[in-house]
Amino acid sequence: MKATGRAYSLMTVAWVIVIMSYLLVRWEGIALTLPILTIFLLSSLLFKPTIDIEVSREISSSRVIEGQKVTVKLRIKAKSKVISLYIQDLTPNSVEIIGRNFAVFSFNSGDEREIKYEIKVPRGYHKFEGVRVVYRDPLGLFEEDKVIDLYDEVIGVPQIEDIITPYTTKGTKITIGHLPSPRLGEGLEFHAIREYQPGDPIKIINWKATAKLGKIMVNEFESERKVDVVVIIDATYKGQSVFDYMMRAASSVLLDALENGMSFGILISEAVPLMINVDYGKRHFFRCIDALSMAKPDKNNLIFYQVEHLSKTKIPPRAQIVFISPFLTKESEEALIALYTRGYRVVAISPDPYSTYTPQTKEENLAIKLLSLKRKARLKKMRKYAVIIDWNLKKSLRSAIMEVIK
Repeated sequence: MKATGRAYSLMTVAWVIVIMSYLLVRWEGIALTLPILTIFLLSSLLFKPTIDIEVSREISSSRVIEGQKVTVKLRIKAKSKVISLYIQDLTPNSVEIIGRNFAVFSFNSGDEREIKYEIKVPRGYHKFEGVRVVYRDPLGLFEEDKVIDLYDEVIGVPQIEDIITPYTTKGTKITIGHLPSPRLGEGLEFHAIREYQPGDPIKIINWKATAKLGKIMVNEFESERKVDVVVIIDATYKGQSVFDYMMRAASSVLLDALENGMSFGILISEAVPLMINVDYGKRHFFRCIDALSMAKPDKNNLIFYQVEHLSKTKIPPRAQIVFISPFLTKESEEALIALYTRGYRVVAISPDPYSTYTPQTKEENLAIKLLSLKRKARLKKMRKYAVIIDWNLKKSLRSAIMEVIK
């Protein structure tokens, strides 16, 4: 129980009367404080400090595509009579509230009330932590303010666009048995003969070549549906304005790989890099999407060192790399060159951070032109290391890919 602003105001008035009565030696003035003291007495008698209610929350969907609306219903049931109870749902600050997430109710024992509103969910992880309940006595002098723990979460996943595959789907990889794709076993072609390595199946041994060369040789195959795809996202804070676009591009590339029956993984270059190893299937796809949903720009730009290390330990040899970055830093350029140096095929998708900005003055317009020219010069330099898709964000990603991949 604590005093309200009104209570402090009345107490201030009472003290002023007492002090003035003392200074003027007019003790009858003390009688003027009796009504104030009576009000405090009545308020303390009428005040009910125990808030005996049950609260539950219902969310129409816990996982939605970014930008969509979700309906939230907060149900309150009183176990005793309560007069003038303020209730507010502690909605995450990261979402847009449509309607009112608070109300003032009076309850009799057993009464139920409901607060209904909507939220517009951006990409990311959004957590409801509780419900705020405030009870104030009828005279407004004392109140009890507490939070009832009530945990829920909503995840906004990136928007996914239907794109064309921006790379060849052929990959040199040993393939045994059925391929995990819609057309099982198709597209399997002989690629080369190489020396046996521990773990290779016996059925792929080329006995004729083994007898001729005097050492165990195996067949290596090329499959149109078996290339490993690794999507690398540059999480630099300098690309914060286009970060959501990068997540959408990554999600679209992963869905395309899933539909083509290819294995895929992701690397998000945060301060602590998040690497999800290459795998197949819908369950793996949704795991990657959850990671993309919760990714945030990072102030520690260590992408070059992360790529250099993980390309030696985690990223499969001969994998197809899809590198997503606005290329605003020297580190991102060096990371792409490092991948090329290690023999990876790279397609770079670069959302243009200046394509959606509208300058307000001539100075801003000139600054944007200079920054755009600097970025385009960097992209031109990198075209000898990768296929560069310069994505004007006023257009769809599919259109940007089609302009390059014809």
